[in-house]
Amino acid sequence: MTFSPQLEARFERLLKSYPEGRQRAAMVPMLLYAQDEVGHISDELIEEVARRVGVTALQVNEVLSYYSMLHRQPLGKYHVQICTNISCLLHDGDKLWEHACKKLGIGHKETTGDGQISIEEVECIGACSWAPAIQVNYDFHHFVTPEKLDQLLDSLRKKP
Repeated sequence: MTFSPQLEARFERLLKSYPEGRQRAAMVPMLLYAQDEVGHISDELIEEVARRVGVTALQVNEVLSYYSMLHRQPLGKYHVQICTNISCLLHDGDKLWEHACKKLGIGHKETTGDGQISIEEVECIGACSWAPAIQVNYDFHHFVTPEKLDQLLDSLRKKP
């Protein structure tokens, strides 16, 4: 599998940062970085990461099944994660989720027809003090209201 020179360099630094025989510890970061570049975790990507860290494809799949931030299906250009865990739930995070589904016409782990936006209902994203919170790719948004969510989603649709 071919990656950008920047990602290849990052993989090399990452693998060198672990002692000999412990490269398997680089698996999750490698999967995350590759997912960012490729868009999802494909069978080919699983095989490549397994080879590089010295494990089987089955072991990589076991890791994939555990971590919810690793995705086998392509995501939208903008992946919106809406927290509905207890702190966000107490501040209407569930209503934000329902609002986003209705506005976009999609559900959990689905993507709009134009490929711009995917949404996912998630457990805690670590922003309990600023509930309700959402995350778009790697950007957090706090104290989100339905109006703020509408503005955010509309702005994402306008981006190239």
